Amino acid sequence: QVQLVESGGGLVQPGGSLRLSCEVFISMYSLNAMGWYRQAPGKDRELVAVTISGGSTDYEDSVKGRFTVSIDNAKNRIYLDMSSLKPEDTAVYYCYADQLVGSRLEYWGQGTQVTVSS
Repeated sequence: QVQLVESGGGLVQPGGSLRLSCEVFISMYSLNAMGWYRQAPGKDRELVAVTISGGSTDYEDSVKGRFTVSIDNAKNRIYLDMSSLKPEDTAVYYCYADQLVGSRLEYWGQGTQVTVSS
């Protein structure tokens, strides 16, 4: 059963901007952490940005000041606004969420490709 569905990926020139959207098909209020990971060819999946229900937000160092994660509870969506994109941002981006129900229950989207190239 699909719980997270991403959209908004595509091809963008260096220096450009892009917004990724993740539609969440479970209760937003039941979630602990929400955010985005990415995986570039030949590399491990890495955290891009995550926000915790208590209010803290964390970003991977290379995206600080360029990417912003935000939550819209009314629309059941998680967003990633990306600006000043670089070729090294090229990757498949995955939406992520988890619940703490005794143990951690993780949810992943199917991934959306972001390619930064001229």
